[in-house]
Amino acid sequence: MWYIIFAVLTVVAHYGLWKLFVKAGRQGWEALVPFYREYVMAQLTGRAKWIVILLLVPIVNIFIFYGLYLDLIKAFGKRRFWENAAAVLVPFIVLPIWGNDPLVKYLGNPNSEEFKKKYFYKKSMAREWADAIVFATVAASLIRGFLIEAYMIPTGSMERTLLVGDFLFVSKLNYGPRVPMTPLAFPFAHHTMPLTGGKAYSELIELPYKRLPGFQDIKRNDVVVFNYPMEADAPYNRPVDKRENYIKRCVGMPGDEVSMSNAVLYVNGKPGFNPPEGQLDYIVVTDQTGLDMRVMRDKRLETIDTGQPNIYQVFMTADEAAMVKGWMNVKEVVPNIRKAGENEEGTFPHVSALNWNFDNFGPIKIPSKGWTVQLDSATMPLYERAITVYEGNKLENKADGTYINGAKANSYTFKMDYYWMMGDNRHNSLDSRGWGFVPEDHIVGKALFTWLSLDELGSGLSKIRWNRVFKGIE
Repeated sequence: MWYIIFAVLTVVAHYGLWKLFVKAGRQGWEALVPFYREYVMAQLTGRAKWIVILLLVPIVNIFIFYGLYLDLIKAFGKRRFWENAAAVLVPFIVLPIWGNDPLVKYLGNPNSEEFKKKYFYKKSMAREWADAIVFATVAASLIRGFLIEAYMIPTGSMERTLLVGDFLFVSKLNYGPRVPMTPLAFPFAHHTMPLTGGKAYSELIELPYKRLPGFQDIKRNDVVVFNYPMEADAPYNRPVDKRENYIKRCVGMPGDEVSMSNAVLYVNGKPGFNPPEGQLDYIVVTDQTGLDMRVMRDKRLETIDTGQPNIYQVFMTADEAAMVKGWMNVKEVVPNIRKAGENEEGTFPHVSALNWNFDNFGPIKIPSKGWTVQLDSATMPLYERAITVYEGNKLENKADGTYINGAKANSYTFKMDYYWMMGDNRHNSLDSRGWGFVPEDHIVGKALFTWLSLDELGSGLSKIRWNRVFKGIE
């Protein structure tokens, strides 16, 4: 339905543009030909003709088009703020009105000195500020939505690759910018209004998933920002692009087979990525002196008192575990790895009979676009959510078999690629081991580097982790 409405509005807007071109002494059909249309706009507004070449540059072309377009509107005497805003927001209304209004005439090149002297229009201070704020908001929103965005690491799921308090830049260009699915939104707010709370977006207009061309495809072991897929469920039920942002490592690609055995990741039967600074939790047993919590805080080792005398749970890297093991009062340091065949609640696909846990599961094949899976009692728990929630199908299990969208089916062919995301802090990460696959339409961008890192336990200049400023993410 939205496609039809959008097509009708586009035709109406182009009709209005056609009429304005005729008023300017041009041929109406010139308003319908992409690139040539903008070339004519450059002629009518006194802009350099070569500027049209920049329309080939993604993102930049948005600024170029609207610069020429708004100059064209000014050439017909439409210089007020509301007129410019209406020309951008509702062109399908104002362009036909102006095109058929006999009082609206082409006044000449709006950038010429003659035009400026003849049609001198001094902006009020309020208009100057309004123009500046609108331009800054639009420019920042485009940069944030299509180029690069800043994020802050709130949890320790990627320790020690990324630390709590790291501020990083995430590129939308690497994998291709995702066209906003809910374009009606409050600027700079993700899903919740600042101060007042409530939704910061409207679902009045929802666009289908589409991604612009990028510089590269996702590669295995990239650190990726994506929308949390479980927010498709109650109580949130948020649109895809308004779901919470998560950051993990993409350890499994479409078509890969992933599994874990004794906390070791396997991809396609071979050992997968083992983060050099990745963490596990260890059980540390000491003599009666116990662990000095001030020392643990100074060394940034997350320590939990198990309630048993002189027994602690500590999250740390293998090197840190070796260091702790060398302390005089430490008797034992043992990785806290779940046993194979031991069911852990919350492990995907949440089937207790499988007896899977975060350290031992699989193998699981990750769906790829065009892959057909046979539907049976073994595959249904793994892929039902992808088929229904992520790809929007209605699946029913009846006495005589499985039905998809009312038609009996014994197989399903996936429409999207999927990924397997895991945190480098393997024992302190909510990731694909808990909620399964991440669909391609949830991918936000690639983490590039930290531009600032703040230690919550530091003070003054020591609060800044200087060795992490402008550090690349691997």
